[in-house]
Amino acid sequence: MHNTDPYPSRQADRPAILERREPVLHGGAAVSGPLSATDLRRFEHDGFLVVDNVLNPHEIDVLRQELEQTCQSLRGKDDPVVISEPGSGDIRSVFMVHQINQTFAGLAAHPRIMSLVQQILDDDVYIHQSRINLKPAFKGKDFYWHSDFETWHVEDGMPAMRAVSCSIPLTVNTAHNGPLMLVPGSHRHFVACVGDTPDDNYKQSLRVQETGTPDDDSLRTLVELGGIEAPLVQPGSVLLFDCNTMHGSSSNITPFARSNAFMVYNALSNKVTEPYGGKRPRPEFVASRETIAPLDARNG
Repeated sequence: MHNTDPYPSRQADRPAILERREPVLHGGAAVSGPLSATDLRRFEHDGFLVVDNVLNPHEIDVLRQELEQTCQSLRGKDDPVVISEPGSGDIRSVFMVHQINQTFAGLAAHPRIMSLVQQILDDDVYIHQSRINLKPAFKGKDFYWHSDFETWHVEDGMPAMRAVSCSIPLTVNTAHNGPLMLVPGSHRHFVACVGDTPDDNYKQSLRVQETGTPDDDSLRTLVELGGIEAPLVQPGSVLLFDCNTMHGSSSNITPFARSNAFMVYNALSNKVTEPYGGKRPRPEFVASRETIAPLDARNG
């Protein structure tokens, strides 16, 4: 157990909004890399950034083929890495995709992606979590508002806000098929949530997240401060967002499916410890604990 918790959550009977303790740009704006000074300022201010033309059309085509083959091979199987949609039973997410598929392993260690996150984190990085998120046409359910860091801190033991998520669209994102929504500036505030964490909470939360979600008043405060944006990131571009940025997405009731690859890069100096919520750690396929090693872009 930890002696002190800089971001206590799910411990009190009332929610609270705490100030962030860590910088957003961990090496400041002087760290060299592909992001311009304007890009870095925007990421620091908003907590997210769209970077265009990171992957070429051939790379996207290969990833789409692997996406289809991976889902086809797992469809209908009782495999813990496969999370199904509530109600329809369609595939909602496939976890640990960078370990079960060589093409997605290459995506995780892609030098153009790694150079972006390392410029922000100013450290060697490893994959804390990888997955494919699918929103099937007509049936894809929502992902409710949440800060990833709140869950990773409480349930995985991530000590500090020194991780970046990379969302890589493999299909066209429109304003109607459940695009990711983010609250600009929310990464500077930590929402301490209420409610106990059930044992093996991941079994429910990966399908429908209820524990570790913000209360209405806290979310309203963050939105009043920063608004809501839904960047329509297209295949070939990527969306980077800070681990503490509040985000969510609505259901997809259109005929147009939406699929994204999702890689979480954690600083090697920020590797997970014991969960701050005092529960048993989530399994390895949800949060890397046993296989922590720095990614080498030269091998990606």
